[in-house]
Amino acid sequence: MTIAPAPHSQVETSVRPADPCVIVIFGAAGDLTKRLLLPALYNLARSNLLPQEFAIVGVAHTQMSQDDFRSKLSRDIHEFATVAVDDHLWQQFEQRLYYLPGEFQDAKTYQQLQELLTQVDQNCGTQGNYLFYLATASNFFCDIIAQLGSAGLLQEDNGHWRRVIIEKPFGHDLDSARTLNKNISSVLKESQIYRIDHYLGKETVQNILVFRFGNGLFEPIWNREHIDHVQITVAETVGVEGRGNFYEGTGAVRDMVQNHLFQLLAMTAMEPPVSFDADAVRDEKSKLLKAIQPLTPEDVLKYTVRGQYGEGAINEKPVPAYRSEPRVASDSTTETYAALKLTIDNWRWADVPFYLRTGKRLPKRTTEVAVQFKRVPSLLFRQTSVDQLTRNFLVLRIQPDEGINFQFGAKIPGPTVQMGSVNMDFCYADYFGSTLSTGYETLLYDCMIGDATLFQRADNVELGWSVVTPILDVWSALPTREFPNYAAGSWGPKDADELLWRDGRQWR
Repeated sequence: MTIAPAPHSQVETSVRPADPCVIVIFGAAGDLTKRLLLPALYNLARSNLLPQEFAIVGVAHTQMSQDDFRSKLSRDIHEFATVAVDDHLWQQFEQRLYYLPGEFQDAKTYQQLQELLTQVDQNCGTQGNYLFYLATASNFFCDIIAQLGSAGLLQEDNGHWRRVIIEKPFGHDLDSARTLNKNISSVLKESQIYRIDHYLGKETVQNILVFRFGNGLFEPIWNREHIDHVQITVAETVGVEGRGNFYEGTGAVRDMVQNHLFQLLAMTAMEPPVSFDADAVRDEKSKLLKAIQPLTPEDVLKYTVRGQYGEGAINEKPVPAYRSEPRVASDSTTETYAALKLTIDNWRWADVPFYLRTGKRLPKRTTEVAVQFKRVPSLLFRQTSVDQLTRNFLVLRIQPDEGINFQFGAKIPGPTVQMGSVNMDFCYADYFGSTLSTGYETLLYDCMIGDATLFQRADNVELGWSVVTPILDVWSALPTREFPNYAAGSWGPKDADELLWRDGRQWR
């Protein structure tokens, strides 16, 4: 995992360029490539983190020549780059772009790919190191990996490495995730598999580890003796954005809870690893996910809430109901909102509830982890005018306003003892300067240097699915008749508020 110090830091460091390699992008004609992967790779080149011996090979169904591919990506980078494009740098970058049209299930495609990679190694000095990025629909994952294996393109010998990045969704449920893991592990070693979750590419997510384990102030109080509860929120203002077909078969739990929210949960609640070595970190994540108290069917009915947005307004503009979105069934029971209460059965977190929520068409786009500390005894303040003590909140803001906020009580100036709430706020952009990135730069770089810390391991994926499977089973067996049950532009269904009210708490 790479964490660069700010100009304010006294730490001196040198980050080496990645290893010589070819990145082969399956699905290179799609949105993911032009909107995120290409700008991220260009940003790495600007930062001198790409080696001189580097090339990109695009593979896709679309029939076009290599020159057409280069022209397309040249248009794309000028449209989607997060920084101004340096024409001289781009010209150098463009000369290392190659394209191969072909069908993902056709063995001929992989024979041609093998020949092209041999040529690229000779032209660009990439030394036979290949990173295969599966930017495709998930139904192609097994076919592509099997074909790469049959063509000998995944064999590591003579010091060459071969790695595969797999995009989510990694499975549709526990059984499909196990099947997918079994199929790809029959061809690849676990050390070659990089299951990507772009949330872990965000600096503030990575900073959770540094914040917790790099500061003697916080880790001693990061436990049930001092923390009342934790709230994790991933809220989106957008709807399904034309992806009705995809979302109808997915829903909020599969799309967000099983991966993004559980990764935030694991980073927040895991035990200190013995080092930042990839397996040491992922071992602790697995232990945390195993410690989540399993939900019985009765627990699902009591501790989970699902919702679907109706028509409403976002930023004072009317938006349609989910069931009125393109390619969505008029009687759809797919959830666009999910909230749940989880407990972790270990010494650190026993009896501390973790509340998770995510939803579309909510009033504000935000991702945050909010930690509420326990109230102090009020005996000292009985003879004062203080009638209520301030609750201490520590909020780790992931997006869009990355930073950390700490709320604490302070005496209001004057002759009597009165308490006011004070906010101490740290904003990344103010201290470190704004960084215009896609969130993929760190992940791509880490994969090129062989650091899997920020990628999911097979057991992490399956443990996440095992937690949500009881929820999916109950919701499938008992379809709701209440949808839509929250208006677009609101904070979700009333049942989500009641989930906390029953415990004497409320959402932040």
